[in-house]
Amino acid sequence: MDHTATDNSRTIYSVTALNRLSRQLLETHLPLVWIEGEISNFARPSSGHWYFTLKDDAAQVRCAMFRNRNAALRFTPTQGEQVLLRARVSLYEGRGDYQLIAEHMEPAGHGALQRAYEQLKDKLAKEGLFDPERKQALPELPRHIGVITSPTGAAIRDVLSVLQRRYPAIPVSIIPVPVQGTEAAPAIVQALAMAARSQLFDVLLLTRGGGSLEDLWPFNDERVARAISLCPVPLISAVGHEVDVTIADFVADVRAPTPSAAAELVVPDVSEQLVRLQVRERHLGQTIQRRLQRLSEQLNHLQKRLRHPGDHLRQQSQRLDQLELRLNSAINHTLERKKQTLANLEARQPDPRYALQHLKAQFQRTRSALMQQWQASHQRASQRLGENARLLHSVSPLSTLERGYALVTDSHGKIVRDSDAVQQGDKVTAKLARGELHCQIIEG
Repeated sequence: MDHTATDNSRTIYSVTALNRLSRQLLETHLPLVWIEGEISNFARPSSGHWYFTLKDDAAQVRCAMFRNRNAALRFTPTQGEQVLLRARVSLYEGRGDYQLIAEHMEPAGHGALQRAYEQLKDKLAKEGLFDPERKQALPELPRHIGVITSPTGAAIRDVLSVLQRRYPAIPVSIIPVPVQGTEAAPAIVQALAMAARSQLFDVLLLTRGGGSLEDLWPFNDERVARAISLCPVPLISAVGHEVDVTIADFVADVRAPTPSAAAELVVPDVSEQLVRLQVRERHLGQTIQRRLQRLSEQLNHLQKRLRHPGDHLRQQSQRLDQLELRLNSAINHTLERKKQTLANLEARQPDPRYALQHLKAQFQRTRSALMQQWQASHQRASQRLGENARLLHSVSPLSTLERGYALVTDSHGKIVRDSDAVQQGDKVTAKLARGELHCQIIEG
């Protein structure tokens, strides 16, 4: 029965109501939690759900992981296995049992390392230790290579074999360090510092063979990562197999998938370089030969053009004499031509004083004729003006006013021609020959 009841002093819950309220409080107020413990009482009924107890030395808690969640796991837990759960806290109402509803499960040891790896990776990435801008370029042809690794592992054998095959003339120094266990990380940090102080190397190779996450853990150590970031010598990281990626790989200037690949990155192939040098040698020889041929042809051409300075001076002196003679001839010819032109002008052109007297006489005649024409035109215009004035005066109303008549207009300025056009009380204006009278209609 699911109900509550109240009386005057208290609230009474049914068992069902209490369990449901308890479950809701647990699921609402507690977030998803991570919890580590040992599997016991593991059961897998036909429904596909998992039911088990998670316990430690002092306590235990019932757990359930439903089929839609456990189907995504890559393993099935076994009795006594230490696991890590991500779960929400709940309560099974039917029995009133406090329990965990598991959302995710992973083996405890590997999961802890993986979480530590991801946390350190995020932290160093935010600090900028992985940024491409801070990474150094590898030298094209290193003078001395330092290899930080175990002197007895397979990785160093692979590296030395590739270096010997590709470029045996470059010296290689092995800086021995343990590459596994608790002593590995401090030893690697010390080796990096020693290599930097020695100033012997212009490239370093940090490497080891493959292994489990626990085996490779020294290369996920924060101390090693920071030592790599502070190393002034360009560094290649080649840790584990191609699928293995460590924090050292992210911080290093270059990451190689395997130790052999790192050795191929650090030095060029001498046989390929010899082929390139031979090609360049042939090209350079051909270029020099063509250049010498061109210079020889230029020298022959210059020798043919080269003459004694005395010959050149004599030739220039003769040319100067010819130019002087041509200049004198041109000057004389020009003077003669100008003299002839002046003589012709003097013969054709009369004395300008006669022309000036003729122009003065012509001006006087023209002026007299213009004055006569203007006076006659002015007289005719004056006569026409007088006639028009008399005609205008004869038809002007002003002349009528001179005879004693008046011109009457209403208040709007219109001429009053009929007595019916005005009424008693209207104001009119009578214009006389001289002045105006302002009148009012008394009787109309």
